[in-house]
Amino acid sequence: MRRPRGEPGSPAPRPTEGATCAGPGEPWSPSPNSMLRVLLSAQASAARLSGLLLLPPVQPCCLGPSKWGDRPPGGGLHAGPVQGLQRLLEQARSPGELLRWLGQNPTKVRAHHYPVALRRLGQLLGSQPRPPPVEQATLQDLSQLIIRNCPSFDIHTIHVCLHLAVLLGFPSDGPLMCALEQERRFRLPPKPPPTLQPGLRGGQRLEAALSCPRFLRRPRQHLIRSLAEARPEELTPHVMVLLAQHLARHRLREPQLLEAIAHFLVVQEAQLSSKVVQKLVLPFGRLNYLPLEQQFMPCLERILAREAGVAPLATVNILMSLCQLRCLPFRALHFVFSPSFINHISDTAVELELPGYRGPRLPRRQQVPIFPQPLITDRARCKYSHKDIVAEGLRQLLGEEKYRQDLTVPPGYCTDFLLCVSSSGAVLPVRTQDPFLPYPPRSCPQGQAASQPTTHDPAQRVVLMLRERWHFCRDGRVLLGSRALRERHLGLLGYQLLPLPFEELESQRGLPQLKSYLRQKLQALGLRWGPEGG
Repeated sequence: MRRPRGEPGSPAPRPTEGATCAGPGEPWSPSPNSMLRVLLSAQASAARLSGLLLLPPVQPCCLGPSKWGDRPPGGGLHAGPVQGLQRLLEQARSPGELLRWLGQNPTKVRAHHYPVALRRLGQLLGSQPRPPPVEQATLQDLSQLIIRNCPSFDIHTIHVCLHLAVLLGFPSDGPLMCALEQERRFRLPPKPPPTLQPGLRGGQRLEAALSCPRFLRRPRQHLIRSLAEARPEELTPHVMVLLAQHLARHRLREPQLLEAIAHFLVVQEAQLSSKVVQKLVLPFGRLNYLPLEQQFMPCLERILAREAGVAPLATVNILMSLCQLRCLPFRALHFVFSPSFINHISDTAVELELPGYRGPRLPRRQQVPIFPQPLITDRARCKYSHKDIVAEGLRQLLGEEKYRQDLTVPPGYCTDFLLCVSSSGAVLPVRTQDPFLPYPPRSCPQGQAASQPTTHDPAQRVVLMLRERWHFCRDGRVLLGSRALRERHLGLLGYQLLPLPFEELESQRGLPQLKSYLRQKLQALGLRWGPEGG
Protein backbone atom coordinates (compact mmCIF):
# COMPACT_ATOMS: atom_id res chain seq x y z
CA MET A 1 0.00 0.00 0.00
CA ARG A 2 1.29 3.44 -0.78
CA ARG A 3 3.06 5.14 2.07
CA PRO A 4 1.28 8.32 3.23
CA ARG A 5 3.07 11.50 2.45
CA GLY A 6 4.88 12.77 5.53
CA GLU A 7 5.08 16.43 6.35
CA PRO A 8 8.62 17.68 6.64
CA GLY A 9 9.39 19.21 9.98
CA SER A 10 10.38 22.78 10.58
CA PRO A 11 13.47 22.67 12.82
CA ALA A 12 15.05 25.87 13.99
CA PRO A 13 17.56 27.47 11.56
CA ARG A 14 21.10 26.21 11.96
CA PRO A 15 23.08 28.73 13.99
CA THR A 16 26.18 30.31 12.53
CA GLU A 17 29.40 28.87 13.86
CA GLY A 18 30.65 31.02 16.73
CA ALA A 19 33.59 33.34 16.44
CA THR A 20 36.82 32.66 18.28
CA CYS A 21 36.07 32.65 22.01
CA ALA A 22 37.66 35.19 24.28
CA GLY A 23 39.89 33.83 27.01
CA PRO A 24 39.73 34.62 30.70
CA GLY A 25 40.64 38.04 31.97
CA GLU A 26 38.29 40.19 29.88
CA PRO A 27 37.21 43.48 31.54
CA TRP A 28 33.92 43.32 33.46
CA SER A 29 31.17 45.92 33.28
CA PRO A 30 29.68 47.28 36.49
CA SER A 31 29.01 45.50 39.63
CA PRO A 32 28.47 41.76 39.69
CA ASN A 33 28.35 41.95 43.49
CA SER A 34 24.54 41.89 43.51
CA MET A 35 24.62 38.67 41.52
CA LEU A 36 27.22 37.17 43.83
CA ARG A 37 25.11 37.97 46.89
CA VAL A 38 22.12 36.18 45.39
CA LEU A 39 24.23 33.33 44.07
CA LEU A 40 26.06 32.62 47.28
CA SER A 41 23.30 33.21 49.82
CA ALA A 42 22.35 29.94 51.43
CA GLN A 43 18.59 30.33 51.16
CA ALA A 44 18.05 32.27 47.91
CA SER A 45 20.45 30.26 45.78
CA ALA A 46 19.17 26.87 46.97
CA ALA A 47 15.70 27.42 45.46
CA ARG A 48 17.09 28.68 42.17
CA LEU A 49 19.86 26.13 41.85
CA SER A 50 17.53 23.22 42.60
CA GLY A 51 15.75 24.04 39.35
CA LEU A 52 18.99 23.58 37.44
CA LEU A 53 19.33 20.02 38.67
CA LEU A 54 15.94 19.17 37.19
CA LEU A 55 16.72 20.44 33.69
CA PRO A 56 17.50 17.81 31.04
CA PRO A 57 20.94 17.89 29.40
CA VAL A 58 21.33 20.59 26.77
CA GLN A 59 21.19 19.06 23.32
CA PRO A 60 23.72 20.25 20.73
CA CYS A 61 22.13 22.81 18.44
CA CYS A 62 25.05 23.14 16.06
CA LEU A 63 27.88 20.72 15.46
CA GLY A 64 29.75 22.63 12.80
CA PRO A 65 29.35 23.29 9.08
CA SER A 66 27.58 20.00 8.38
CA LYS A 67 24.78 18.38 10.33
CA TRP A 68 27.18 15.76 11.68
CA GLY A 69 29.75 18.36 12.71
CA ASP A 70 33.17 16.98 13.59
CA ARG A 71 31.93 13.49 14.34
CA PRO A 72 33.58 10.91 12.06
CA PRO A 73 31.34 8.34 10.33
CA GLY A 74 30.38 5.58 12.72
CA GLY A 75 31.67 7.49 15.74
CA GLY A 76 30.02 7.34 19.12
CA LEU A 77 28.21 10.01 21.04
CA HIS A 78 31.41 11.82 22.16
CA ALA A 79 33.47 11.21 19.02
CA GLY A 80 35.32 14.25 17.75
CA PRO A 81 36.66 17.34 19.51
CA VAL A 82 33.27 19.11 19.70
CA GLN A 83 31.60 16.28 21.60
CA GLY A 84 34.79 15.75 23.59
CA LEU A 85 34.67 19.34 24.83
CA GLN A 86 31.01 18.91 25.84
CA ARG A 87 31.95 15.86 27.89
CA LEU A 88 34.75 17.78 29.60
CA LEU A 89 32.34 20.59 30.48
CA GLU A 90 29.76 18.16 31.83
CA GLN A 91 32.41 16.53 34.05
CA ALA A 92 34.13 19.72 35.26
CA ARG A 93 34.79 19.67 39.02
CA SER A 94 34.92 23.41 39.69
CA PRO A 95 33.80 26.71 38.13
CA GLY A 96 37.43 27.53 37.40
CA GLU A 97 37.84 24.31 35.45
CA LEU A 98 34.70 25.16 33.43
CA LEU A 99 36.19 28.51 32.45
CA ARG A 100 39.53 26.92 31.63
CA TRP A 101 38.01 24.47 29.17
CA LEU A 102 36.10 27.26 27.39
CA GLY A 103 38.99 29.73 27.30
CA GLN A 104 41.70 27.30 26.22
CA ASN A 105 39.75 25.68 23.37
CA PRO A 106 38.41 28.57 21.25
CA THR A 107 38.42 26.62 17.99
CA LYS A 108 36.32 23.80 19.46
CA VAL A 109 33.70 25.92 21.26
CA ARG A 110 30.23 25.98 19.70
CA ALA A 111 27.11 27.87 20.69
CA HIS A 112 25.57 24.94 22.57
CA HIS A 113 28.61 24.63 24.86
CA TYR A 114 27.66 27.78 26.80
CA PRO A 115 24.31 26.41 28.09
CA VAL A 116 26.20 23.24 29.04
CA ALA A 117 28.67 25.33 31.04
CA LEU A 118 25.92 27.33 32.78
CA ARG A 119 24.02 24.20 33.68
CA ARG A 120 27.16 22.53 35.06
CA LEU A 121 27.90 25.65 37.09
CA GLY A 122 24.45 25.41 38.66
CA GLN A 123 25.00 21.73 39.45
CA LEU A 124 28.33 22.48 41.10
CA LEU A 125 26.80 25.25 43.22
CA GLY A 126 23.64 23.32 44.08
CA SER A 127 25.14 19.92 44.80
CA GLN A 128 25.92 20.85 48.42
CA PRO A 129 23.78 22.40 51.19
CA ARG A 130 26.17 25.36 51.36
CA PRO A 131 27.60 26.22 47.92
CA PRO A 132 31.40 26.58 47.81
CA PRO A 133 32.84 30.07 47.34
CA VAL A 134 33.23 31.21 43.75
CA GLU A 135 35.82 33.75 42.70
CA GLN A 136 34.31 36.93 41.33
CA ALA A 137 36.71 36.96 38.37
CA THR A 138 35.52 33.47 37.32
CA LEU A 139 31.91 34.61 36.98
CA GLN A 140 33.00 37.82 35.31
CA ASP A 141 35.03 36.01 32.67
CA LEU A 142 32.32 33.39 32.03
CA SER A 143 29.74 36.14 31.56
CA GLN A 144 32.06 38.04 29.23
CA LEU A 145 32.60 34.94 27.09
CA ILE A 146 28.86 34.52 26.65
CA ILE A 147 28.33 38.25 25.94
CA ARG A 148 31.01 38.27 23.25
CA ASN A 149 29.66 35.18 21.49
CA CYS A 150 25.89 35.42 21.92
CA PRO A 151 25.43 37.11 18.49
CA SER A 152 26.24 33.69 16.98
CA PHE A 153 23.60 31.86 19.09
CA ASP A 154 20.36 30.63 17.60
CA ILE A 155 17.08 31.54 19.32
CA HIS A 156 16.86 28.22 21.19
CA THR A 157 20.34 28.63 22.70
CA ILE A 158 19.52 32.23 23.72
CA HIS A 159 16.34 31.09 25.50
CA VAL A 160 18.20 28.31 27.34
CA CYS A 161 20.97 30.69 28.44
CA LEU A 162 18.41 33.24 29.66
CA HIS A 163 16.59 30.60 31.69
CA LEU A 164 19.79 29.25 33.23
CA ALA A 165 21.10 32.74 34.00
CA VAL A 166 17.86 33.55 35.86
CA LEU A 167 18.14 30.35 37.91
CA LEU A 168 21.76 31.16 38.71
CA GLY A 169 20.74 34.56 40.05
CA PHE A 170 22.31 36.88 37.49
CA PRO A 171 20.70 40.35 37.95
CA SER A 172 18.09 41.26 35.36
CA ASP A 173 19.78 44.61 34.72
CA GLY A 174 23.28 43.15 34.54
CA PRO A 175 25.34 43.02 31.35
CA LEU A 176 24.79 39.30 30.70
CA MET A 177 20.99 39.41 30.97
CA CYS A 178 20.81 42.64 28.98
CA ALA A 179 22.95 41.21 26.16
CA LEU A 180 20.94 37.99 25.93
CA GLU A 181 17.62 39.85 26.10
CA GLN A 182 18.75 42.23 23.37
CA GLU A 183 19.65 39.29 21.12
CA ARG A 184 16.32 37.65 21.88
CA ARG A 185 14.39 40.76 20.87
CA PHE A 186 16.52 41.11 17.76
CA ARG A 187 15.80 37.49 16.69
CA LEU A 188 12.07 37.75 17.35
CA PRO A 189 10.77 40.96 15.82
CA PRO A 190 7.07 41.47 16.54
CA LYS A 191 4.89 40.19 13.72
CA PRO A 192 1.37 41.55 13.50
CA PRO A 193 -1.28 38.88 12.91
CA PRO A 194 -2.50 38.56 9.32
CA THR A 195 -5.35 40.96 8.74
CA LEU A 196 -8.56 39.65 7.25
CA GLN A 197 -10.96 41.68 5.22
CA PRO A 198 -13.71 42.98 7.53
CA GLY A 199 -16.49 42.09 5.14
CA LEU A 200 -15.73 38.37 5.09
CA ARG A 201 -17.98 35.95 6.96
CA GLY A 202 -18.13 32.26 7.75
CA GLY A 203 -16.61 30.13 5.01
CA GLN A 204 -14.98 33.09 3.28
CA ARG A 205 -13.32 34.11 6.54
CA LEU A 206 -12.13 30.54 7.15
CA GLU A 207 -10.80 30.23 3.60
CA ALA A 208 -8.98 33.56 3.84
CA ALA A 209 -7.31 32.54 7.09
CA LEU A 210 -6.24 29.11 5.84
CA SER A 211 -5.00 30.50 2.51
CA CYS A 212 -2.90 33.27 4.07
CA PRO A 213 0.83 32.67 3.31
CA ARG A 214 1.78 33.73 6.85
CA PHE A 215 -0.83 31.48 8.43
CA LEU A 216 0.95 28.67 10.28
CA ARG A 217 -0.83 27.68 13.50
CA ARG A 218 -4.01 29.70 13.70
CA PRO A 219 -5.63 29.45 17.15
CA ARG A 220 -8.13 26.62 17.14
CA GLN A 221 -10.89 28.73 18.66
CA HIS A 222 -10.66 31.06 15.68
CA LEU A 223 -11.12 28.11 13.32
CA ILE A 224 -14.06 26.78 15.31
CA ARG A 225 -15.72 30.19 15.47
CA SER A 226 -15.30 30.75 11.72
CA LEU A 227 -16.72 27.30 11.04
CA ALA A 228 -19.70 27.94 13.31
CA GLU A 229 -20.45 31.27 11.63
CA ALA A 230 -20.39 29.79 8.12
CA ARG A 231 -23.63 29.04 6.30
CA PRO A 232 -23.90 25.52 4.80
CA GLU A 233 -23.58 26.82 1.24
CA GLU A 234 -20.35 28.65 2.18
CA LEU A 235 -18.53 25.46 3.17
CA THR A 236 -17.15 24.44 -0.21
CA PRO A 237 -14.96 21.38 -0.83
CA HIS A 238 -12.01 23.73 -1.30
CA VAL A 239 -12.49 25.26 2.15
CA MET A 240 -12.86 21.88 3.85
CA VAL A 241 -9.80 20.48 2.04
CA LEU A 242 -7.76 23.45 3.28
CA LEU A 243 -8.98 22.80 6.81
CA ALA A 244 -8.20 19.07 6.57
CA GLN A 245 -4.70 19.73 5.25
CA HIS A 246 -4.05 22.27 8.00
CA LEU A 247 -5.05 19.84 10.76
CA ALA A 248 -2.95 17.04 9.27
CA ARG A 249 0.08 19.24 8.63
CA HIS A 250 0.24 20.61 12.18
CA ARG A 251 -0.94 17.42 13.96
CA LEU A 252 -3.95 19.21 15.46
CA ARG A 253 -6.32 16.54 16.78
CA GLU A 254 -9.29 18.87 17.28
CA PRO A 255 -12.47 16.74 17.57
CA GLN A 256 -14.93 19.53 16.76
CA LEU A 257 -13.18 20.40 13.51
CA LEU A 258 -12.67 16.76 12.51
CA GLU A 259 -16.34 15.98 13.16
CA ALA A 260 -17.29 18.94 10.94
CA ILE A 261 -15.19 17.49 8.11
CA ALA A 262 -16.77 14.04 8.57
CA HIS A 263 -20.28 15.50 8.52
CA PHE A 264 -19.47 17.52 5.39
CA LEU A 265 -18.19 14.38 3.64
CA VAL A 266 -21.40 12.47 4.45
CA VAL A 267 -23.72 15.32 3.39
CA GLN A 268 -21.84 16.05 0.14
CA GLU A 269 -21.12 12.41 -0.77
CA ALA A 270 -22.78 12.54 -4.19
CA GLN A 271 -20.86 15.67 -5.23
CA LEU A 272 -17.39 14.55 -4.10
CA SER A 273 -14.90 12.67 -6.25
CA SER A 274 -12.43 10.24 -4.73
CA LYS A 275 -9.62 12.72 -5.44
CA VAL A 276 -11.29 15.18 -3.05
CA VAL A 277 -12.29 12.49 -0.57
CA GLN A 278 -8.68 11.32 -0.20
CA LYS A 279 -7.74 14.81 1.04
CA LEU A 280 -10.70 15.00 3.41
CA VAL A 281 -9.94 11.66 5.09
CA LEU A 282 -6.20 12.32 5.37
CA PRO A 283 -6.32 13.95 8.85
CA PHE A 284 -8.41 11.10 10.28
CA GLY A 285 -5.73 8.51 9.51
CA ARG A 286 -2.78 10.75 10.30
CA LEU A 287 -4.26 11.88 13.63
CA ASN A 288 -5.61 8.42 14.50
CA TYR A 289 -9.12 9.78 14.99
CA LEU A 290 -12.26 7.77 14.18
CA PRO A 291 -15.19 10.21 13.93
CA LEU A 292 -18.44 9.72 15.80
CA GLU A 293 -20.43 10.34 12.60
CA GLN A 294 -22.27 7.03 12.14
CA GLN A 295 -22.49 7.30 8.35
CA PHE A 296 -18.76 8.00 7.92
CA MET A 297 -17.70 4.43 7.11
CA PRO A 298 -20.77 3.45 5.02
CA CYS A 299 -20.25 6.64 3.01
CA LEU A 300 -16.61 5.81 2.28
CA GLU A 301 -17.52 2.24 1.30
CA ARG A 302 -19.99 3.57 -1.27
CA ILE A 303 -17.42 5.99 -2.65
CA LEU A 304 -14.81 3.22 -2.95
CA ALA A 305 -17.27 0.93 -4.70
CA ARG A 306 -18.22 3.73 -7.09
CA GLU A 307 -14.78 5.09 -8.00
CA ALA A 308 -12.18 2.41 -7.20
CA GLY A 309 -11.41 1.83 -10.89
CA VAL A 310 -11.64 5.51 -11.86
CA ALA A 311 -8.85 6.90 -9.65
CA PRO A 312 -6.63 4.07 -8.33
CA LEU A 313 -4.12 6.38 -6.66
CA ALA A 314 -6.82 8.26 -4.74
CA THR A 315 -8.30 4.91 -3.71
CA VAL A 316 -4.91 3.81 -2.34
CA ASN A 317 -4.72 6.96 -0.22
CA ILE A 318 -8.24 6.46 1.14
CA LEU A 319 -7.45 2.84 2.03
CA MET A 320 -4.21 3.93 3.70
CA SER A 321 -6.09 6.33 5.95
CA LEU A 322 -8.67 3.67 6.80
CA CYS A 323 -5.91 1.15 7.50
CA GLN A 324 -4.38 3.56 10.01
CA LEU A 325 -7.81 3.71 11.66
CA ARG A 326 -8.07 -0.12 11.66
CA CYS A 327 -11.23 0.23 9.58
CA LEU A 328 -10.44 -1.44 6.27
CA PRO A 329 -13.85 -1.97 4.60
CA PHE A 330 -14.13 -5.74 4.15
CA ARG A 331 -16.83 -5.64 1.48
CA ALA A 332 -15.27 -2.81 -0.52
CA LEU A 333 -12.04 -4.75 -1.10
CA HIS A 334 -13.77 -6.91 -3.70
CA PHE A 335 -14.37 -3.76 -5.75
CA VAL A 336 -10.85 -2.48 -5.18
CA PHE A 337 -8.84 -5.51 -6.31
CA SER A 338 -9.42 -5.51 -10.04
CA PRO A 339 -7.10 -5.81 -13.08
CA SER A 340 -7.20 -2.06 -13.72
CA PHE A 341 -6.20 -1.33 -10.14
CA ILE A 342 -4.00 -4.14 -8.92
CA ASN A 343 -0.66 -2.73 -10.12
CA HIS A 344 -0.94 0.25 -7.78
CA ILE A 345 -1.27 -1.31 -4.33
CA SER A 346 0.50 -3.60 -1.90
CA ASP A 347 -1.88 -5.63 0.25
CA THR A 348 0.43 -6.30 3.20
CA ALA A 349 -1.92 -4.25 5.35
CA VAL A 350 -4.89 -6.32 4.14
CA GLU A 351 -3.06 -9.50 5.07
CA LEU A 352 -2.29 -8.30 8.59
CA GLU A 353 -5.46 -6.35 9.39
CA LEU A 354 -7.99 -8.76 7.79
CA PRO A 355 -6.68 -12.33 8.22
CA GLY A 356 -10.10 -13.68 7.24
CA TYR A 357 -10.18 -12.03 3.80
CA ARG A 358 -10.40 -14.63 0.99
CA GLY A 359 -10.93 -12.35 -2.02
CA PRO A 360 -8.52 -11.41 -4.83
CA ARG A 361 -4.93 -10.69 -3.78
CA LEU A 362 -2.01 -8.79 -5.24
CA PRO A 363 0.81 -10.98 -6.64
CA ARG A 364 3.79 -10.84 -4.29
CA ARG A 365 6.20 -9.78 -7.04
CA GLN A 366 4.15 -6.59 -7.40
CA GLN A 367 4.05 -5.67 -3.72
CA VAL A 368 5.99 -2.69 -2.38
CA PRO A 369 7.05 -1.96 1.24
CA ILE A 370 5.08 0.53 3.33
CA PHE A 371 7.79 1.91 5.67
CA PRO A 372 11.14 0.79 4.15
CA GLN A 373 13.11 3.68 5.71
CA PRO A 374 12.80 6.30 8.47
CA LEU A 375 9.89 8.64 7.77
CA ILE A 376 10.40 12.15 6.41
CA THR A 377 9.74 13.80 9.77
CA ASP A 378 12.49 11.70 11.40
CA ARG A 379 15.02 12.68 8.73
CA ALA A 380 14.06 16.35 9.03
CA ARG A 381 14.39 16.33 12.82
CA CYS A 382 17.40 14.03 13.11
CA LYS A 383 19.41 16.54 15.15
CA TYR A 384 16.63 16.63 17.76
CA SER A 385 16.26 12.84 17.93
CA HIS A 386 17.40 10.60 20.78
CA LYS A 387 18.52 7.89 18.34
CA ASP A 388 22.24 8.69 18.47
CA ILE A 389 22.47 8.71 22.26
CA VAL A 390 20.37 5.52 22.54
CA ALA A 391 22.67 3.87 19.97
CA GLU A 392 25.71 4.88 22.02
CA GLY A 393 24.05 3.59 25.20
CA LEU A 394 23.34 0.21 23.56
CA ARG A 395 26.87 0.06 22.17
CA GLN A 396 28.41 0.53 25.60
CA LEU A 397 25.85 -1.68 27.32
CA LEU A 398 25.60 -4.62 24.90
CA GLY A 399 28.37 -4.17 22.34
CA GLU A 400 28.06 -3.29 18.65
CA GLU A 401 27.64 -6.91 17.60
CA LYS A 402 24.41 -7.43 19.60
CA TYR A 403 22.02 -4.95 17.96
CA ARG A 404 21.13 -3.62 14.51
CA GLN A 405 20.04 -0.04 13.85
CA ASP A 406 17.59 1.12 11.14
CA LEU A 407 17.10 -2.41 9.85
CA THR A 408 14.23 -2.96 7.39
CA VAL A 409 12.46 -6.26 8.10
CA PRO A 410 10.11 -8.09 5.69
CA PRO A 411 7.78 -7.19 4.19
CA GLY A 412 9.18 -3.65 4.50
CA TYR A 413 9.13 -2.04 7.97
CA CYS A 414 12.05 0.04 9.25
CA THR A 415 12.97 -0.67 12.87
CA ASP A 416 14.93 1.65 15.19
CA PHE A 417 16.93 -1.03 17.03
CA LEU A 418 16.61 -4.82 16.76
CA LEU A 419 17.92 -7.46 19.17
CA CYS A 420 18.00 -11.24 18.79
CA VAL A 421 17.25 -13.03 22.05
CA SER A 422 17.54 -16.74 22.88
CA SER A 423 14.76 -18.71 24.56
CA SER A 424 16.62 -18.29 27.87
CA GLY A 425 16.73 -14.49 27.49
CA ALA A 426 20.37 -14.11 26.43
CA VAL A 427 21.04 -11.35 23.90
CA LEU A 428 22.73 -13.02 20.92
CA PRO A 429 25.21 -11.54 18.42
CA VAL A 430 23.14 -10.45 15.44
CA ARG A 431 25.71 -11.71 12.93
CA THR A 432 25.15 -15.30 14.13
CA GLN A 433 21.35 -15.07 13.75
CA ASP A 434 18.88 -14.32 11.00
CA PRO A 435 17.48 -10.99 12.24
CA PHE A 436 14.27 -11.44 10.23
CA LEU A 437 11.22 -13.36 11.31
CA PRO A 438 9.75 -15.48 8.52
CA TYR A 439 7.14 -13.73 6.42
CA PRO A 440 4.40 -14.78 6.21
CA PRO A 441 4.61 -16.51 9.65
CA ARG A 442 5.38 -20.22 9.27
CA SER A 443 2.33 -21.23 11.25
CA CYS A 444 0.06 -19.60 8.64
CA PRO A 445 -0.61 -20.73 5.06
CA GLN A 446 0.76 -18.59 2.24
CA GLY A 447 -1.30 -15.44 1.91
CA GLN A 448 -2.87 -15.69 5.36
CA ALA A 449 -1.72 -13.93 8.52
CA ALA A 450 -2.77 -14.68 12.07
CA SER A 451 -3.73 -12.13 14.66
CA GLN A 452 -1.11 -13.65 17.00
CA PRO A 453 1.44 -15.40 14.77
CA THR A 454 3.76 -18.02 16.19
CA THR A 455 6.98 -19.34 14.71
CA HIS A 456 9.21 -22.36 15.34
CA ASP A 457 12.29 -20.15 15.58
CA PRO A 458 13.60 -20.40 19.20
CA ALA A 459 15.15 -16.92 19.02
CA GLN A 460 12.95 -13.91 19.71
CA ARG A 461 13.31 -10.54 18.01
CA VAL A 462 12.97 -7.50 20.25
CA VAL A 463 12.46 -4.12 18.55
CA LEU A 464 13.21 -0.93 20.48
CA MET A 465 10.91 1.78 19.13
CA LEU A 466 11.70 5.44 19.82
CA ARG A 467 8.62 7.54 20.49
CA GLU A 468 9.75 11.13 19.86
CA ARG A 469 7.65 14.23 20.48
CA TRP A 470 6.74 14.57 16.82
CA HIS A 471 5.43 10.99 16.72
CA PHE A 472 2.34 12.17 18.60
CA CYS A 473 -0.55 14.51 17.84
CA ARG A 474 0.11 18.01 19.10
CA ASP A 475 -0.97 18.66 22.70
CA GLY A 476 -1.93 15.03 23.19
CA ARG A 477 -0.71 11.52 23.93
CA VAL A 478 -2.15 9.85 20.83
CA LEU A 479 0.36 8.30 18.43
CA LEU A 480 0.10 9.46 14.84
CA GLY A 481 -1.62 6.97 12.58
CA SER A 482 1.51 5.97 10.66
CA ARG A 483 3.39 5.27 13.90
CA ALA A 484 0.57 3.26 15.43
CA LEU A 485 0.21 1.29 12.17
CA ARG A 486 3.89 0.35 12.04
CA GLU A 487 3.99 -0.75 15.68
CA ARG A 488 0.76 -2.71 15.29
CA HIS A 489 1.98 -4.53 12.18
CA LEU A 490 5.38 -5.37 13.69
CA GLY A 491 3.53 -6.87 16.66
CA LEU A 492 1.29 -8.88 14.33
CA LEU A 493 4.39 -10.17 12.52
CA GLY A 494 5.73 -11.58 15.81
CA TYR A 495 8.25 -8.94 16.92
CA GLN A 496 8.33 -8.04 20.61
CA LEU A 497 8.15 -4.25 20.95
CA LEU A 498 9.87 -2.16 23.61
CA PRO A 499 8.70 1.48 23.34
CA LEU A 500 11.05 4.24 24.57
CA PRO A 501 8.87 7.33 25.25
CA PHE A 502 10.43 10.76 24.79
CA GLU A 503 9.47 11.85 28.34
CA GLU A 504 11.58 9.06 29.81
CA LEU A 505 14.49 9.69 27.44
CA GLU A 506 14.50 13.44 28.13
CA SER A 507 14.61 12.82 31.90
CA GLN A 508 17.93 10.98 31.65
CA ARG A 509 20.77 13.37 32.50
CA GLY A 510 23.76 12.18 30.56
CA LEU A 511 24.94 8.86 29.18
CA PRO A 512 25.45 7.05 32.53
CA GLN A 513 21.80 7.60 33.50
CA LEU A 514 20.65 6.59 30.03
CA LYS A 515 22.61 3.33 30.24
CA SER A 516 21.01 2.61 33.61
CA TYR A 517 17.59 3.35 32.10
CA LEU A 518 18.19 1.00 29.14
CA ARG A 519 19.50 -1.70 31.48
CA GLN A 520 16.31 -1.55 33.55
CA LYS A 521 14.14 -1.66 30.43
CA LEU A 522 15.92 -4.69 28.98
CA GLN A 523 16.09 -6.54 32.29
CA ALA A 524 12.35 -6.01 32.77
CA LEU A 525 11.89 -8.17 29.66
CA GLY A 526 14.10 -10.89 31.18
CA LEU A 527 17.06 -10.14 28.91
CA ARG A 528 20.63 -11.01 29.89
CA TRP A 529 23.99 -10.15 28.35
CA GLY A 530 27.68 -10.09 29.16
CA PRO A 531 29.59 -13.06 30.61
CA GLU A 532 26.56 -14.24 32.57
CA GLY A 533 24.21 -13.79 29.61
CA GLY A 534 26.17 -15.61 26.95
